[in-house]
Amino acid sequence: MGSCIICGVDVDGGGRICRSHQEDVVFDFRGDSPDGLVANRFYRGVVDGYAEFGVFIDLAPGVTGLLHRSELDRRLDSLEWEPGDDVFVQVKGVRDNGNIDLAWSIRQADREFRGALVQDGETEYVPDEDAEDEADGAEAESADPDGTEVEDANAAESGTTEDAAGNERSGASDGTETADDPDRSSGRSEADADGTVEAEAAADETPTEDTVVDRVDDRSGDSEEDEGEVDTESESDAEYERVDVETLPDRVGETVRLEGEVVSTHQTGGPTIFELRDATGVVDAAAFVEPGVRAYPEVEVGDAIRIDGEVERRRGDIQVETEALAVLDGEDAETVRRRLAEALAAKARPEGLQPLAGDGAVAELGEGLLDAAEAVRRAVLESRPIVVRHPATADGYVAGAAVERAVLPLIRDEHAKSDAEYHYFTRRPTEEPVYDMDAATNDVTRMLQDRDRHDEKLPLFLLVGTGSTVESEDGLDLLSVYGVEAVVVDAAVADPETRERVDTLVSPELAEVDDDLSTGALVASLASAVNDEVRSDLVHLPAVSYWSDTPDRYVDLARDAGYDRERIAELREAVALEAYYQSYQDKRELIADLLFEDGGDLAAHVSEQFREKLETEIETASANVVSESVDGVEFALLDTDEYTHRFDFPPTPLLLDDLHRRHANGDPFATVGIGTDELYVRSTADLSVREIAARADEIAPAADVATAGLREGKIDFLSGERDAVEDAVVAAIAEQF
Repeated sequence: MGSCIICGVDVDGGGRICRSHQEDVVFDFRGDSPDGLVANRFYRGVVDGYAEFGVFIDLAPGVTGLLHRSELDRRLDSLEWEPGDDVFVQVKGVRDNGNIDLAWSIRQADREFRGALVQDGETEYVPDEDAEDEADGAEAESADPDGTEVEDANAAESGTTEDAAGNERSGASDGTETADDPDRSSGRSEADADGTVEAEAAADETPTEDTVVDRVDDRSGDSEEDEGEVDTESESDAEYERVDVETLPDRVGETVRLEGEVVSTHQTGGPTIFELRDATGVVDAAAFVEPGVRAYPEVEVGDAIRIDGEVERRRGDIQVETEALAVLDGEDAETVRRRLAEALAAKARPEGLQPLAGDGAVAELGEGLLDAAEAVRRAVLESRPIVVRHPATADGYVAGAAVERAVLPLIRDEHAKSDAEYHYFTRRPTEEPVYDMDAATNDVTRMLQDRDRHDEKLPLFLLVGTGSTVESEDGLDLLSVYGVEAVVVDAAVADPETRERVDTLVSPELAEVDDDLSTGALVASLASAVNDEVRSDLVHLPAVSYWSDTPDRYVDLARDAGYDRERIAELREAVALEAYYQSYQDKRELIADLLFEDGGDLAAHVSEQFREKLETEIETASANVVSESVDGVEFALLDTDEYTHRFDFPPTPLLLDDLHRRHANGDPFATVGIGTDELYVRSTADLSVREIAARADEIAPAADVATAGLREGKIDFLSGERDAVEDAVVAAIAEQF
């Protein structure tokens, strides 16, 4: 029975990874048949070639799988892989005919996995065990006929030499630590493409100028040291120049000194990776003791540290190979933290807000938007992940994409890792119009997993177009239990109670700004404050976010940027269609293609599908609308269970919006779409959905009628009281008119 290389639990059958950590390691496949592959595992492969529908990846000689373009998180033609490149993929499964289906892996470097294993048939072992077996064989071959080993060859392999006094000294060429200083590792390591780790180390029994100080004490400046104290002014302090992270690309091959704060730690199958942040950026520092063993276990996230190491470029990313690491205390630590705090304060707060199209309503919300922009920029500088939540609507996607467009360049500038934007920014659409317990539970679960498994900081949550009403109270309360920062930006409805549950709340209603703003328009101006360099990319987004009555200022702004009304309509419809399908996915590259990169063909093609599907539904719905008049109010009633395709486009709210625009023949007029246990209200007057729900609950007390979403005009009820609720809601609407 083997033990898991991640957690150490026993594994049946002699394996080396337990069931819960299958996806935390990368495997080198040494088999000759696809049947040996294990579904959902990640494997190292080699790019074989491209086809129109994907990329062929060799997992072993004669074992080739297809990474279909639908599995990519970007366009196929944007991949920079070349034939022969080492890549990492996930095996989805093996078909009966032997074809291997592969999935994209966001992790494309050894250090991003928690370990590495070789899979040879049913046998699993760490790569170094293979190397040790070969070394044992070589030692056996080097033995004399009488069974003794060849002394010189053995000494060369082990790194053991004799000093002038004849005492044996070990060069520790295998990367192990010296017995005198078990917490010290003075070697440099790098993970080779085949997953093995080489280590160059030199450890002398006599302390040298390279001795690593485990924790630097604050000294009083006495000229003499107490017995047993470590001299913090060692010769190594003057050996290397302290440099900034932002200068490292120009220092590849040099040995430098860095000082900063530990952002995260990550244990790979080879070295330990410390993510270090200074006043100018973030970089990975690799420290090696032996394969899979935590280097410098006393170092914790948030520590101020000093690193001496060689700057290298690994798979296009800058990385520092650590030669010495010290945890700073006292005045040294305070100096580092003061340097970081000053840089953070200088860089986080935007200089000012310049609303798109000079929108006066947005300008009146300037202080709140600047607070929100500062929170976003500060999270980037502090290496905190940012999670953006927005409704799965055209307006919601436009708002989320605007923030994404602004933040991703900042993350790229701050972090040396090429894939940092996928680790530090996540956009998660919400299928419901509120930030409910389902969404919050999902977020907290992921947040805690990332904290416990990857030492990530707790994220900033930015909720746009959702989370501003009391219907989101339970979800926001769950976030607040963990003390995470939450920022809510909503263009319309907000409740004063929300202000007590979030750190920053921006809403025209709370600020008593009377204007017809969309969330997309408001957040586009926020995004320009976060990163003014992308302002020109955002100018057409406000016009895209309105379904009707688009303010002229935004129409003119979009037209000046080359987007006429027809083009804006195509973008809006295309985003609305894509927002519906896989609504819980961000579809980052697809949405970016539609809103920022498309020359016209993609949006035009998708919007044509939008119109075809919508017209078909409208035709069916219109034929089954029941019209009635109650107290002088005209109603259009639609049974959405019977006369809509509930699991296909368009979603009920969007269908009712269009149906209402087409059937409203004057004021007063209301459209009600009623399903099994929910209904939606649309009206020509500014009615209070909460008051309608409250009054309907009085009329039909057994139905448990309640508001489910102000923005969507959504009301929930018990399905057994459906008929009573329909009558009650119609009566409540008539009373409000």
